[in-house]
Amino acid sequence: MPPLRSPARHRGGRWPSGIAWLSALLLVLAALLLVAAGPAYRYDLLPLGTAFDMLRYGALLGLGAIAVALLALLVALLCRRKRVVWTSILTIAATVALLSVPWTYWQRAQSTPPIHDITTDLENPPEFVALAAAREAAPNAVDYPGESFARRQRKAYPDIQPRHFPLPLATVRAAAEAAVLDMGWEIADINIDAVDTIEATATTTWFGFTDDVVIRLTQESDGIRVDVRSASRLGRGDAGANAQRIRDYFEALERRTG
Repeated sequence: MPPLRSPARHRGGRWPSGIAWLSALLLVLAALLLVAAGPAYRYDLLPLGTAFDMLRYGALLGLGAIAVALLALLVALLCRRKRVVWTSILTIAATVALLSVPWTYWQRAQSTPPIHDITTDLENPPEFVALAAAREAAPNAVDYPGESFARRQRKAYPDIQPRHFPLPLATVRAAAEAAVLDMGWEIADINIDAVDTIEATATTTWFGFTDDVVIRLTQESDGIRVDVRSASRLGRGDAGANAQRIRDYFEALERRTG
């Protein structure tokens, strides 16, 4: 009777797979911190500072996951452990994809000026009236901050300009209101008396930040001039969010006006 053979042992023992599993665990923890930071603040479970700390720790854990996965990949290659090699590669790819979102936001924040109030009319910005009380209760001011913001906006966002529509006022007003709803904003007030304006609030998806928008329609000799002002209630800068919101709104308005 031939002697019984002991089960074949993988080269390197449990170390390659153990290191790979550690990198996967770090990835899961990083994902939990990064994903939960926004909802934790949005639903008043954590203050904003703590939620930002969660983002920071999540990013650090993600970098740690990549470092450990690279170590696991190196060990797996030396030990010729194909399964561990692929596990490490997948972990690295997943972590890079996870970190790309906060990395993109951070890069955008670094490349935009620290301003949070953007308007198409820097000389006479549209005013918040219905939303004035809500903005007074928030950290950022109700009134436009002034020339320091205007100077930075001119340099960073030269394309943020009023739009002109050679259409009747009633047509543009209806399209402007419909475009607000297309954007998913909540209308706070529509004023057609002294100044033709629409005030609305926009809530960001992840953290639930509330930004305010006022749209002003002005009758001119050959049509309607549309000005938009978008301002954050919280934060010194906005990473370009308010400027992009104005661009997106004008695109929606142009679709509505044909």
